[in-house]
Amino acid sequence: MGDDSPVISSAYPVLVRPAFEKVNQNFKEPNSSVKECLSKVESAYPGWTYDFVMQLVKAAELPVTSLNESILRLESSVVSEAYRVNRSEDTFTDLNRKSANLKKILSRIPEEISDRRVFLETIKEIASAIKKLLDCVHEVSEYIPSQSGKQVLEQRKKEFVKFSKRFSNTLKDFFKDGQVNAVFYSANCLINQTNLIIQTVREKCE
Repeated sequence: MGDDSPVISSAYPVLVRPAFEKVNQNFKEPNSSVKECLSKVESAYPGWTYDFVMQLVKAAELPVTSLNESILRLESSVVSEAYRVNRSEDTFTDLNRKSANLKKILSRIPEEISDRRVFLETIKEIASAIKKLLDCVHEVSEYIPSQSGKQVLEQRKKEFVKFSKRFSNTLKDFFKDGQVNAVFYSANCLINQTNLIIQTVREKCE
């Protein structure tokens, strides 16, 4: 599974895990064994949950393109400790806040993309949020003790910039051809890159 497979990597944390948590709320004695089992399978075989979900989508005769939109819409409602840095310094708190804010703005795209005026304002918000996140990542790099760790984060930052440019180009194409699913997919890619930055910081700083 590559870094440009955002829906695959988000199938478990965004779709399946929250669904099991909601179901468990209806029981006095939550049965987490199935959820735990799926979590272990996904960890051992990344992308397995995506394949599972796609089989359900196929069986239900739903359009595959809706999965990009569904994942994007759900991003704002999912809070995962895996995508937060557990350090108390202001720089890390700021990183958590700015990464969450970018993902929240991106998750609004399905609701706002049909209103050109509103969507243009959202695009400005996204551009600003991207810049602020990149500035924060630069500050965080000062806390990484090893030079090799700094290099890993710098490479991750370059990947984020690459996907940010792809997102920008996708938006330009959208205003020409109106392909909304391409925008949803590209936004999911950017969210995935944001999560990868957080994971890298966690690995190098915690």
